[in-house]
Amino acid sequence: MPARRRPDVTSLELVGGPEAVTVGIHDYDAGWPAAFAEHRDRIRLALADVQVRIEHIGSTSVPELAAKPIIDILVTVDDITAEEDYLDALLEAGYELRVREPGHRLVRTPERNVHVHVYEHDARAVDEYLLLRDRLRTDAADRALYERTKRELMQRRWDDMNAYADAKTAVIDAIKERAREARH
Repeated sequence: MPARRRPDVTSLELVGGPEAVTVGIHDYDAGWPAAFAEHRDRIRLALADVQVRIEHIGSTSVPELAAKPIIDILVTVDDITAEEDYLDALLEAGYELRVREPGHRLVRTPERNVHVHVYEHDARAVDEYLLLRDRLRTDAADRALYERTKRELMQRRWDDMNAYADAKTAVIDAIKERAREARH
C-alpha cells in the first residue's frame, strides 16, 4: 500500500442519496467503445500531470453484451486520499462527485451516462474489475449467463441502484472464480 498523505475516509458518502434504477438493459451498442475513448481522452487531458491508468470496464466494455447504457471507466492514481491531485481536475472537466468511500471515489457526467471509478493503482478492486471484464470478453457461456441474470433482475423495480448491483454479486463471484481457475 502506498504512503498516503492523510487517512482515507472511513464511511460511505453517497452524494445525493440512493437513486432508483431508471435505465434498462440495451442490446450492445457498437458506439460504446468510441464513447469510452472520448472520455478516456478527456480524463487524460484533465489529469495530464498525474500518473494514471485508464480502462474501459463494466458491461459496455464487453462486445456483444447487453448493458445499461452507462460507460464505466476505471482510473487509478497513486494516492486516493490526495484528492487535490485528481478530483478537482475531474470536476473541472465536467464530472460530478457521486461517491466517496474507503479506497474509492466515483465521479460521473451530469447526464449519468458515464461513471468514472477512481482507485489506487494496486487496489484489489482494480484486478477484480479487469478479471470480470476479461472473462466476459472471452467466455461466451459466462457472457450469456451474466446477460440473462441482468435481464431477469431488470424485470423488478429497483429503488436503489446499489441494491440492483448487489443482486448480481453471486453470479459475478461465480464468473470470477471460474476465471481464476482458468488462469491455472
